[in-house]
Amino acid sequence: MQALAGESVVVIGGGIGGLSTACYLADAGADVHVIEKNEQLGGRASRLEIDGFEFDMGPSWYLMPDVFERFFGDFDRTPSDYYRLTQLDPHYRIFFKDSAERSSADDTSERSSRAHGDRVDVTPDLERTKEVFEEYEDGAGETLERYLEKSRENYEVGMKHFVYEDRSRLRDYLDLDVARQARGLTLLGSMQDHVENYFEHPKLQQIMQYTLVFLGGSPKNTPALYNLMSHVDFNLGVWYPEGGMKSVVDGIAELGRELGVEYDTGRPATAIKGREGAFLVETPEGQLRPDLVVSNTDYAHTEQDLLKPEQRGYDADYWESRTYAPSAFLLYLGVEGDVDELAHHTLVLPTDWEDHFDSIFEEPAWPDDPAYYLCVPSETDDDVAPDGHSNLFVLVPIAPGLEDTPEIRDQYRDEILADIAEHTGTDVRDRIVVEEQFCIDDFASRYNSYDGTALGLAHTLRQTALFRPPHRSKEVDGLYFVGGDTTPGIGVPMCLISGELTAEKILEDRG
Repeated sequence: MQALAGESVVVIGGGIGGLSTACYLADAGADVHVIEKNEQLGGRASRLEIDGFEFDMGPSWYLMPDVFERFFGDFDRTPSDYYRLTQLDPHYRIFFKDSAERSSADDTSERSSRAHGDRVDVTPDLERTKEVFEEYEDGAGETLERYLEKSRENYEVGMKHFVYEDRSRLRDYLDLDVARQARGLTLLGSMQDHVENYFEHPKLQQIMQYTLVFLGGSPKNTPALYNLMSHVDFNLGVWYPEGGMKSVVDGIAELGRELGVEYDTGRPATAIKGREGAFLVETPEGQLRPDLVVSNTDYAHTEQDLLKPEQRGYDADYWESRTYAPSAFLLYLGVEGDVDELAHHTLVLPTDWEDHFDSIFEEPAWPDDPAYYLCVPSETDDDVAPDGHSNLFVLVPIAPGLEDTPEIRDQYRDEILADIAEHTGTDVRDRIVVEEQFCIDDFASRYNSYDGTALGLAHTLRQTALFRPPHRSKEVDGLYFVGGDTTPGIGVPMCLISGELTAEKILEDRG
């Protein structure tokens, strides 16, 4: 007999974590009903369609393919049953705004040409990447190999013993087996300190640290353990699911349907009342009465807006004191013609990006000289833009909670487009045929995110592992949480795993 046979579950929120949890619970026999506030499933992994252009509104990097293989494998499926993957080459391109030549370059025309504008392509070929590193710093190629070996070790041990195993209590770490597994892991210190131990050149340090964007942190406040992201980047590769990340969402949702999950979009929850076995979930379309509730909305929204004060595990002061991942200023642009200077994934970085991070975490303000990300899926996928056009997604990380007005957006939009033209050679200002903006206030209204953060709680040392809010409600039996604010944290793969961990808690409690 299935463990949850006869049990009814309402999952509030159809983001990646909610969809993942729904699959695991339905597979265990539960009657699962997912309700989603917005018009489509996926949460922040939504899709915007305008005049033949199809934009991923949020996540656009397919990383950690092993996580997706494990997830679908848990149900005797594979990702290829639902979508097709292409490995990107280059994985991504970087334009450094400072065009100073590389330290070890000679005066040959080839190296002078490559140094002008300082463009770097990181490719699946590690030997080619090592050669690029050598151009900046003697010996950096071999150093990169050593760095990635440590990153691989951290990834393999960390994923097996600290990501897929939810150690949510201090006593979970006071164990000889845990101590043995943790021995040798790079646990303490910041990513800034860790990378500086390997590389001196600031541009090499940036290449090794850019993945912190996916964790919502800065080099100074993200624990060194997250050097494991370099293994994800360099060794596991960067992939593209045909049709974009919405294809992944559609695949997970289809798996859920095969398992019996029911989906209801355009139906927000307005209150959670009751307790295990006798819940009342209120929605504008009527009440739902499940045995169990899983919340995939932002944790603070659930506690502050959907629960009564006596049901909350954390008060308002707790949420105000947290460090949040950045919000973002986003442009979705349909462009006439090609943008050949740009790769599918492109980063534009000032050589000194400390001021940008300070404008997010120390003295919140719209950054004067920002680092930003450009995505051109039409370089890989002909179906995301009409013939003769390009699909361009612009993302500038900014502090959550900033003033966000149409006037500020329009001014910043002009500054960013000028910056793109200056530093990449791609001027699209006279070729834009479709344009949409998305920013802080939109994150708050569409996703109920705290202060309009794009990602949730940042991965600082005090907000990692057992220091993140738990999957089980502290005050309400039968209420559970899933998503980026819980463990293991931010990002599509982590939210997918979060769904598995939440389901495990439910099965433990009902066993």
